[in-house]
Amino acid sequence: MISQVVNIAREAGKIVMSHYSKKDIIEYKSDESPLTKADIESNKFIMDSLKTKFTYPILSEESPVSFDIRKNWSKFWLVDPLDGTKDFIAGNGEFTINIALISGKRPILGVVHIPVIGVDYWAEEGKGAFKNNNKIFNISKRNNLIGTDSNFHSTIETKSFFSNNNISIINKYGSSLKLCYLAEGLIDIYPRLNGTKEWDTAASDIILNESGCSIVDYPNRKRLLYNKKNIKNPYFIAFRNGIDWN
Repeated sequence: MISQVVNIAREAGKIVMSHYSKKDIIEYKSDESPLTKADIESNKFIMDSLKTKFTYPILSEESPVSFDIRKNWSKFWLVDPLDGTKDFIAGNGEFTINIALISGKRPILGVVHIPVIGVDYWAEEGKGAFKNNNKIFNISKRNNLIGTDSNFHSTIETKSFFSNNNISIINKYGSSLKLCYLAEGLIDIYPRLNGTKEWDTAASDIILNESGCSIVDYPNRKRLLYNKKNIKNPYFIAFRNGIDWN
């Protein structure tokens, strides 16, 4: 199954890249986030491909489903056909394709594809996490922690978190790159203290859990749950296991 999902994400990435020089904005959504032709066409391809190969229902950022319907789903696909649309429009290359399989409100499979550099991260529950064909695990022993922050969604609260935890090295990245770079050990901690949605984190969530890292809500420190009535995530902290933070 995982190889099929990786291939779907790669093909969707090609579709996104065919629009990269144009960056046509169709409209702005109710949350003021931009929607491009790349989002729409990638979404259609992923939805059609998943429906052809699998029987599970699909929830996508661009194809919402009412909670009255999806509350009865025991297993389903959760898709972000273009994570980091602002990064896509900015032309910085830091956007991804995210596909996750959710079972019992938790991801059991996840794929993150980075179209500009042709890199894939993926994981299956109990089988480890991978970057392309190489197994990854955050084995960092750094005492001087490296943090990461969003290109476009940083907050005063995030800056305060870094200050309160004496983290001075902060590298900014777009989309799910922050979580993937944490999984492979390039960074140690990522506080996200403003709004994200379930499709932003699901694929990376399982990759983190299979690579010696965790992602928990803040301040309660509980694992993120998926297929909630409100698909907004709580604030969260993603981090390398074994480090202290507050």
